[in-house]
Amino acid sequence: MNKQAPIGVFDSGVGGTSIWKKIHELLPYENTIYLADSKNAPYGYKSAEEITSLSIKNTDALLKLGCKLIVVACNTATTNAIATLRSKYEVPIIGIEPAIKPAALKTKTKSVGILATKGTLSSILFHRTSYEFAKDISVLEIVGEGLVPLIEEGKLESPEMHRLLHIYAKQLIDANVDYLVLGCSHYPYIVSQLKELLPDDVTIIDSGEAVARQTKILLERHGLLNERTVKPNLQFFSNAKIDTLAMLLSEYSEDISVTKMEF
Repeated sequence: MNKQAPIGVFDSGVGGTSIWKKIHELLPYENTIYLADSKNAPYGYKSAEEITSLSIKNTDALLKLGCKLIVVACNTATTNAIATLRSKYEVPIIGIEPAIKPAALKTKTKSVGILATKGTLSSILFHRTSYEFAKDISVLEIVGEGLVPLIEEGKLESPEMHRLLHIYAKQLIDANVDYLVLGCSHYPYIVSQLKELLPDDVTIIDSGEAVARQTKILLERHGLLNERTVKPNLQFFSNAKIDTLAMLLSEYSEDISVTKMEF
């Protein structure tokens, strides 16, 4: 595989750009291709079979575009489909799942919260991880119903978003959590609002930096790290409207291309 081949990233929509930003920050010269499967968002209420089928579709599309490594920048897709993807394809595949372990190890109140989609919280992989690392603490699982569609529509500061976040924040405060684990790659875009609603001693954890580090490790391990220090080709595709995708990437507008494409 060519070292200059792109890293492929896919998500159920625009949320995985929060993961892409961490990857680009750590690996600024890597070429990347991002697929936002917004036409099928959210994945959270689909069956495991449908999530796996969509994940295969997205991976096939990225491989046809010549990607050397795939990042599944979607918690729901990872927890339901990562095993199938790794058995089906030979390229390195990186997933993202809620960072339960660090929260469980560091909590002082012995109470942590996990804000995620129904598809993630009901998955076998999530339950296995939660049992392994969090069996001695209280875990409040909150299905972030309504959050992904609002983020997909770019309604980050909408009255409906504020209403939902107030409801979820109250549940977290009542449970005396001192760590909140974000179990959806869309949710980093509402961290600032969550911080305003939660006590200062609540630490919010997402998996972006860990995924970026693992991406670098696997590229090095497989001899695929791009050693050229030239401006990278950064391509973003959505199979629905591109407005929100472009908005969330506005700080990179001069360096990227955002295009609508069927896949």
